[in-house]
Amino acid sequence: MRKILVANRGEIALRIMRTARRMGIGTVAVYSEADRRAPHVRFADEAVLLGPAPSAQSYLKGEKIIEIARELGVDGIHPGYGFLSENAGFAQMVADTGITFIGPKPRSIDMMGNKLAAKEAAKKFNVPMVPGIEEAITDVGMAKEIGRQVGYPILIKASAGGGGKGMRIVEREGELEEQMDRAISEAISAFGDGAVFIEKYVTGPRHVEVQVMGDMHGNIVYLFERECSIQRRHQKVVEEAPSAILTPELRKAMGEAAVRVAQACDYVGAGTVEFLVDEQRNFYFLEMNTRLQVEHPVTEMITGLDLVELQIRVARGERLPFAQDDLKIHGHALELRVYAEDPMNNFLPSVGTLLKYRIPEGDGIRVDGGYEEGMEVPIYYDPMLSKLVVWGANRAEAIQKMKEAIAGYDVEGVATTLPFGQFVLDHPAFVSADFDTHFVQHYFSPDKLIERQQEEAQAAALLALRLHLDHKRRLKVVTPVSSNWKQKR
Repeated sequence: MRKILVANRGEIALRIMRTARRMGIGTVAVYSEADRRAPHVRFADEAVLLGPAPSAQSYLKGEKIIEIARELGVDGIHPGYGFLSENAGFAQMVADTGITFIGPKPRSIDMMGNKLAAKEAAKKFNVPMVPGIEEAITDVGMAKEIGRQVGYPILIKASAGGGGKGMRIVEREGELEEQMDRAISEAISAFGDGAVFIEKYVTGPRHVEVQVMGDMHGNIVYLFERECSIQRRHQKVVEEAPSAILTPELRKAMGEAAVRVAQACDYVGAGTVEFLVDEQRNFYFLEMNTRLQVEHPVTEMITGLDLVELQIRVARGERLPFAQDDLKIHGHALELRVYAEDPMNNFLPSVGTLLKYRIPEGDGIRVDGGYEEGMEVPIYYDPMLSKLVVWGANRAEAIQKMKEAIAGYDVEGVATTLPFGQFVLDHPAFVSADFDTHFVQHYFSPDKLIERQQEEAQAAALLALRLHLDHKRRLKVVTPVSSNWKQKR
């Protein structure tokens, strides 16, 4: 594999290209008109314009991407995450062209892309499931019967969904019809498929996912877990590895269950099996993401592995260079997704020009980003500016390092989630690891952030006053001395 096209943009495109360059592999960037001057475009060995800014006219144009790859003699296409990364049709088109798709087989993507098919496959391999119905429905009457069987609260989820779309929590039967109509409508709008399924809603849930890696020779290992329970609108904001609540026994059980899920779909490459963990530390299969995850750096930090390098090597037909028993956890890692969003305004996107953009540096600090000072943050794409990742010898050290790294950012021109990240790190529930996926609902509000900022400003003002008074007390006034000398005129 001499040349790779990265079918993505921003930080993940740049991150993939850096590993490819280190491996001596040439890179091709594709870009939209909005990304003409983006760092990933300048970093690549070759770059080709896809089209206008909207994704449908650029990064989602699979046939054009493959055409560019053929014209430039590309050996492999890496999809990154998002866009076409979990599109089985695109993966199949790449393979049919004779180019290597750096990801799982199309059949694996297709099977795990449908939540019901994924659950059916995992169930056959004795992976624990949340109680509920394992078939798609649109009938309200049937939904009410299922609700009575499993008990409220229940969760309605789009069969073809993801990212919280087509998802509704129903506390009592009287709310079911309205919430189901909303879920179906949203699922049709987002995925073109209104089928939903129903399962018991797990109270006090933790979102814990397991990284797996498989090769073409039947070897599959798990690279331990990531805790992803700090979320807003079902989107992860803070991730860490390892999880603070897993015992070695539970870690092993979840890891082996994740491997069985991967075996169920004959998985090759990097993938993530997501679980819910309840208050009694029972775990249940949620879904499998058949791609590289946004939060993969925390796994790299605690294992010392480069997951993109492993993806490329596996795609070339190489065997995994290690067995499960060779893998060990080293220290603790945290990741904060730094979005151009306003936590004071319901995390709405904050687009504009990065008038100032400085990032932190130092030992144990890693920033994966795709923006530079002076760039525009466009409205067309996910507004993530960068991923701030830190490593410490233990969780407490990692938290402290993350606080210092957040303070090392200097951003002007857009609002960011940095203040929210600081709020999370300081909160007793996070510090004690006593939290679940409802952290934001339970503890965070714009008023609390304003109150915190006012307290910090008041403390800073009091400190400045104290320093001024201390300095004033130290000042010595020179006493005039009389003299017989007279100045000549």
